[in-house]
Amino acid sequence: MEVTRLFDLLPYSREKYPDLKVALAAKQGQQWRTYSPVEYVDLVQNTSYGLIQLGLKPGDKVALISGNRPEWNIVDMAVMQAGGIPVPIYPTITESDYRYILSHAGVRFLFMEDKSILRKIKNILQEMPEIAGVYSFDFCEGYPVLNTLTDQGRANPSPEILEERKSAVKPDDISCLMYTSGTTGFPKGVMHTHRSVLANVLGVEKTPSVACKVAFSFLPLCHAYEKMLVYLYQYKGMSIYYAQNIGTLVENLKEVKPNIMGAVPRIFEKIYDKLYVSGKHLSPFQQKIYYWAFELAKQYKIEGNSLFFRIKQAIADHLVYKKWREAIGGDNFEIFVSGAAALKPFLAAFFSGIGMPVFEGYGMTEASPIIAVHHNKKFGRRIGTVGQPMPGVEVKIAPDGEIICRGDNMMAGYYKDEALTKEVFDEEGWFHTGDLGKFVEYGHLVITGRKKSLFKTSFGKYVNPEILENKFSESPLIEQIVVFGESQKFPAALIVPDFSVLKIWCTEQNIPFTTPVEIVQHKDVRAHYQQEVNHYNEFFGEVEKIKKFALISDEWSQDTGVITPTLKVKRNVVANRYKEVINTLFS
Repeated sequence: MEVTRLFDLLPYSREKYPDLKVALAAKQGQQWRTYSPVEYVDLVQNTSYGLIQLGLKPGDKVALISGNRPEWNIVDMAVMQAGGIPVPIYPTITESDYRYILSHAGVRFLFMEDKSILRKIKNILQEMPEIAGVYSFDFCEGYPVLNTLTDQGRANPSPEILEERKSAVKPDDISCLMYTSGTTGFPKGVMHTHRSVLANVLGVEKTPSVACKVAFSFLPLCHAYEKMLVYLYQYKGMSIYYAQNIGTLVENLKEVKPNIMGAVPRIFEKIYDKLYVSGKHLSPFQQKIYYWAFELAKQYKIEGNSLFFRIKQAIADHLVYKKWREAIGGDNFEIFVSGAAALKPFLAAFFSGIGMPVFEGYGMTEASPIIAVHHNKKFGRRIGTVGQPMPGVEVKIAPDGEIICRGDNMMAGYYKDEALTKEVFDEEGWFHTGDLGKFVEYGHLVITGRKKSLFKTSFGKYVNPEILENKFSESPLIEQIVVFGESQKFPAALIVPDFSVLKIWCTEQNIPFTTPVEIVQHKDVRAHYQQEVNHYNEFFGEVEKIKKFALISDEWSQDTGVITPTLKVKRNVVANRYKEVINTLFS
């Protein structure tokens, strides 16, 4: 059968993969709770009936505030096929963002995960009587659970009405209203259509091989990137296992032993740093082998590795890499998908070199989300690039270096904001991404920065801070770095140390590690970071070199409002929060 609407994936998967035993799975306590394809479809159907009984009308907005779990998929599919529009919302945003999104979207029904979400939105719910029904996945006193709605639908089936609703949904209808997490301003409501999301699914469906049977998911389903991947997994007949949380990631990976998973660069950096630090506990002889294998992996090439390199790689694999893969999640990985931000080339080489192939992509919420991506065909992967334009997507570089694109994957526009929609789409239908880039060998795309991030020094020289930040972040000592310098004589940086690595160095130097606030002021620590800055400055011209820096002891996270849900730094928040520190650097 043909898949033209996202909920068509359910009958399509049942028909094409009759032997599939597990459609969805999540860990409850010590056991994995699995959902068969039959149970999955049954729950979706009855939840749709329940929504119709509840009074859901075609076009009604339904908010989903939850981490990754099968109930998310059940509600998502049930809402769409009943004619509603899901509004996925991050479970980690601020109360003001919840208030804005729920109001702006005109949400009529809401599904939340548990008490932790209720605490954030309870006051808002009292302000919004237009929200006609609120359900919880886990028990929350005073609110019915999802099972109540599903059971109500099972007791009052309405197959004729549901079929009418499904038949009325067209490929170009809105399938989802997704609010961008953003690093500036209010979230924007991006209108995805069934066609735009399925253009992504069909554009990358040949990348995973037929051997890819088990997928692992931990990135937020309310992000366009992971949401599309989960639709792809269903289209390919894979079993989808959800992580309990970020803290149990490695444990869950060892249990599931997946073939494919999506990640963001920060996850790769964390794993890399952990592996690097682990070698410090070995004997001198073992360290020599360990770090030889470490450096060897970073020299890996997608194509063109010499026979001598492959021999050394085989030795390193036997002695070191195999143990690393077992520690991370087993030997079954076929694809590690990296997206949402730029991955440093040495990390792509490193993970591919140890036998965990990295496939990179580029896109944004407005593209539902893929614009370019690596693939399995000849010359389909190039380290340092984000791949070739996805089939059906036109991409070109504007005269000012901006990446512009158009295709079936593009959004229908910004919800309730026709003026902003016209700003990003030109008269010929090209979407202006705001990213800078260039094409290299074999038509691969390289992202060189954001137009708005470029700054000009007082000498009139342009500096791309993202290039500096990406290079300096290669240091195991640096957790985060943000570079400033607009209208100044030189670039300067705020650096958040990786305190776990710094603590090991302090132990080696017999420096008492007290608190982050005190240790960043220690003269020997500052001198050590100055050496690190001097080393990475050598990769840049004089006008680009970081002349001054400040070590920051604060934690940058989603909870502190500095990091987006996709683990990107909010540059404007950093600039405002550390205004005095930045002024001191340039005084």
